[in-house]
Amino acid sequence: MLAGADKVFLYAKPEQIEAFVAAAQSAGVRQVVLLSSVSVVMATSEQNPIARMHRTVELAIERSGLDWTFIRPGMFATNARWWWGESIRGEGVVRLPYPEAQNAPVHEKDMAALAVTALTEPGHSHQAYTVHGSESLTLRRQVEHIGEALGRPIRVETVSVEQAREEFAEKAPSNVAEALLRMWAAADGVPAPVSVIVDRITGRPAHTFAQWAADHADDFR
Repeated sequence: MLAGADKVFLYAKPEQIEAFVAAAQSAGVRQVVLLSSVSVVMATSEQNPIARMHRTVELAIERSGLDWTFIRPGMFATNARWWWGESIRGEGVVRLPYPEAQNAPVHEKDMAALAVTALTEPGHSHQAYTVHGSESLTLRRQVEHIGEALGRPIRVETVSVEQAREEFAEKAPSNVAEALLRMWAAADGVPAPVSVIVDRITGRPAHTFAQWAADHADDFR
């Protein structure tokens, strides 16, 4: 599978990482760029199942002797499709327990640009890049951006945490849903960290969430 490859872009589950490392070493792979998660450097990382999963993979690569670069994005902008796509398409509404919670979503194009830069340009050996979006937005404002991209308003309905938990039960494992709800609760009314790492590493500005919404408007129609 890795024959002839000397560089690899990787997203791995812990259960398979040792097999990947062995295969990469056997094939002569020199460099791995890993899509990890900002959760590994958060204060709550030990209690966060997402953080534990990603850090297990990072540690295996660090121990492997391979050259590495870790890209640690925060909130993926594309998660909005998972959270809200069905209710926007079917009802024109988004139900939120914490509509004023803030985060700084990252466009997948920016993660890709960082990965390509790390794979094709020198200077990224043994670097871990924490990646946030360029602007802190409330969940309500993100929904508004999607509505603007669609050319129609989307109603935001505030619901209880229990109602949100029931809705997420159909979309994600309970531990992932609980981690998300805790994150939103902690971010309620709190500006999120932003970063300029995309600008610094790639030489061009990061995409805004409004640009992401315009790129993905058809996903919500």
